[in-house]
Amino acid sequence: MDLPPGTRPSPNIWHHTATYEIENRAVDPDGRLWSTLADLAHWDGRDVLDLGCGTGFHLPRFAETARSVVGVEPHPDLAALARRRTRRLSSVTVRQGTAQSVPLPDASVDVVHARWAYFFGPGCEPGLAELARVVRRGGVATVVDNDPTRSTFGGWFRRGYPEVDPDAVERFRSQHGWTRNPVDMGWRFTSRADLEAVVRIEFDAATADAVLAEHWAHHGDSPSGLEVDYAVNVWSRAF
Repeated sequence: MDLPPGTRPSPNIWHHTATYEIENRAVDPDGRLWSTLADLAHWDGRDVLDLGCGTGFHLPRFAETARSVVGVEPHPDLAALARRRTRRLSSVTVRQGTAQSVPLPDASVDVVHARWAYFFGPGCEPGLAELARVVRRGGVATVVDNDPTRSTFGGWFRRGYPEVDPDAVERFRSQHGWTRNPVDMGWRFTSRADLEAVVRIEFDAATADAVLAEHWAHHGDSPSGLEVDYAVNVWSRAF
């Protein structure tokens, strides 16, 4: 597989593309995340970069009103799926690349969207420098990331990824001019099997077993068991 230099493997979508599609459909059922993104960085009539676009799940949403949309994705197979998904959308282009080497000219986009693309923590200054290069003056970049300090999913995340220090992440981003915008969004699935499959691509087997056992013990067969409260941070920066 021909991957660009500096690519970081994704633990979920790279190996479980179909299940990740289920997860994407379950995310933000009430539109709170999308509403926050639109408030922070409206994209109507503007040029959008979706950085780490995966299979291009979000590209059609931006293309509804944006002037142009570019999806950048390091994994060639995912980029191919994104191209297939958007092949009838003339305003959308998909390119292979990374956050630290974005294949776009200087000052070429107005809005950047990066969702669960883990390159903006401490030590990832090259990705920040690339944003400063490609975003036009007056543009806005947004990064959606997990908030491990609250919500049911946040508790699961702390157990599965104890090495992630949310205080260090917040210090890093704040020092680089980013603002934290907390959002309570959620997961809403249509079946127990789908929820369990998604949990198992997000966590190691032991963590997944433990959190699922607790979840079903609490909810039983209630329809509420198909929902998980899930908090995220939308980090934003104006240029």
